Amino acid sequence: MKFVLLVFKNIRRNTVRTVLTALGTMALVLVVTLVWSVLAFLDGVTSEKKRNLKAIISERWQFPSQMPLPYADTLAEGAARTNEDARPTDSMTWQFFGGRIGNDAARSDRLFAFAMDPNKLRTMMDDLDVLPADQAAELDTIIERMNQNRQGIVLGRDWMTILNKRVGDRFVLNGMNYKGIDLELEIVGVFPPGRYDKSAVIHRDYLNGALDAWPQAHQGKPHFLSAKRLNLVWLRVPDTTAYSQIADQIQQSPYYTSPSVKCETASSGIASFLDAYRDLIWGMRWLLAPAAIVSLSLVISNAISISVRERRLELAVMKVLGFRPWQILTLVLSESLLLGVLAGFISAGGTWYLVNEIAGGLKFPIAFFPSFLVADDALWWGPLVGGLAAVAGSILPAVSACTVKVSDVFAKVA
Repeated sequence: MKFVLLVFKNIRRNTVRTVLTALGTMALVLVVTLVWSVLAFLDGVTSEKKRNLKAIISERWQFPSQMPLPYADTLAEGAARTNEDARPTDSMTWQFFGGRIGNDAARSDRLFAFAMDPNKLRTMMDDLDVLPADQAAELDTIIERMNQNRQGIVLGRDWMTILNKRVGDRFVLNGMNYKGIDLELEIVGVFPPGRYDKSAVIHRDYLNGALDAWPQAHQGKPHFLSAKRLNLVWLRVPDTTAYSQIADQIQQSPYYTSPSVKCETASSGIASFLDAYRDLIWGMRWLLAPAAIVSLSLVISNAISISVRERRLELAVMKVLGFRPWQILTLVLSESLLLGVLAGFISAGGTWYLVNEIAGGLKFPIAFFPSFLVADDALWWGPLVGGLAAVAGSILPAVSACTVKVSDVFAKVA
């Protein structure tokens, strides 16, 4: 107990230096925590799961994928043709509608929306199937509104701010990829905060109805995208065995020849999409985070070195009083470890609370992920990084402290 009290006393010896070192540690732990949280999330969405898998069916030879709408019915059944064939447990379709709000092409806001069955929001969209009770009830109400009003649109919170709109407001979305298709929409709700802050969903029946009505006003000619309006089909399968069977059924099916399709797991599809961000992710993983840890070690090393130089006389006296070198080494390392662990925990805990509970996520858009939450694991990452960096940075100063020569110190004093 006396040893522990001595460690605390030495940390409080120079309050200004201790506070500055703690602030430097907290700042660098903050960087590491945010970087690792982003990487942990991306690793999670790109890692293969063994159960409750999602499969993505898209056009094989073209990006963006464009398939005929009739593909949807058979793909939703996993291309099953007999009772023995495997079938998915759930499915949803995606159609992409990009539009412009307003007539000024240079100044208008451009909104990208998913056209889908709103009933699939709660069962197929990631994170929306595990909402807290109050948010789940609110989303169910929004889904009911969309079923009653096919002109309804659900917006993310960022879009509500950008457009300066409220629930109940109406606006016209002038089609950019679907030239000539202008949709009058009514905001029926807002997505829960987090992953879908920059997302928008409209009812697929409204878009398909507009495409089906196109020939009546254009001398019987269909819209040029009418035959390739389906972009993606998502399937939920129970396990890898079912996925393999369904993938084989789709690949071997005679239904999908013009154009041909491919089936891949959701994690593989997301990983392919993230290839464009490969250099950024590599730099975050192998340059930014290590650089922050090394800088943290140097900050602590510098602070401990100054402290040891100032205390050379004290250390010499301790040796005279019977302290062994390993005890002095342990004392200096303990001071550094305590400072690093405490500062790391405060930094990680504060970051978790501010980002997750106050800010609603880290606004760092990568691909179609607009924001990231700080991982719960950050609560032990912070103390671990702070402690390990502190020990690494204080090894040399600690060795210097325990090798102080009593004769040299007292000779200089004399």
